[in-house]
Amino acid sequence: MAGLATFHAPRVAGLPVKMFAWVLETPVLGPLLLYVLKKDNLVNKELELDTEFDLTLQLVSDADIPEPPLFTPTHTWQDIPEQNVSLAKPGWSPAARAQEAIDCLPDLADPSSPGFRRWKIRDFAKAYSSGEITPVMVARRFLAAVEECSGPDLNMALFISYDPEDIVRQAEESTLRYQQGAPLSAMDGVLVAVKDEIDCLPYQTTGKIQ
Repeated sequence: MAGLATFHAPRVAGLPVKMFAWVLETPVLGPLLLYVLKKDNLVNKELELDTEFDLTLQLVSDADIPEPPLFTPTHTWQDIPEQNVSLAKPGWSPAARAQEAIDCLPDLADPSSPGFRRWKIRDFAKAYSSGEITPVMVARRFLAAVEECSGPDLNMALFISYDPEDIVRQAEESTLRYQQGAPLSAMDGVLVAVKDEIDCLPYQTTGKIQ
């Protein structure tokens, strides 16, 4: 088994690398410098190809490997138009805009499916619009669940900060809008949790990212 030969090459970094590359690319000094480097490292020396290492070294020396830019795409790019896109028309009322958004949402959750049923935005919007439930009912059940999970038995602390009075107040305003047939959007009355990374009025983040 052949041992590895000692290679002689400059160790450069930063600005010297740029200068070294510039010299290599010059029409006169570049080939001369490359010849010296190859000669010092036995790249151009005639080898007796009696070992696998010698054969590999000779193949590498004679190889011409084209290197296309890395940003060249390897597949054909095709712009696929969006499907089922609906644009709200100018002059629509908030209620019409909300209904248009609701119509674009995925289908309702299947109540007959086994296991845990996760309500979607459309489920809440339909239930709010029909009066089956109200944002106030959902808000109060949410606060009760958070309080239970934060108690000594579970001690889960799911939320860093929340204001029960503010949540109920917003739910009452949302309930009134649904009763008047003028919700702000399909998200009106739907509870949303915000990750503790940014300030979100009236809650200030504890992560110090503003």
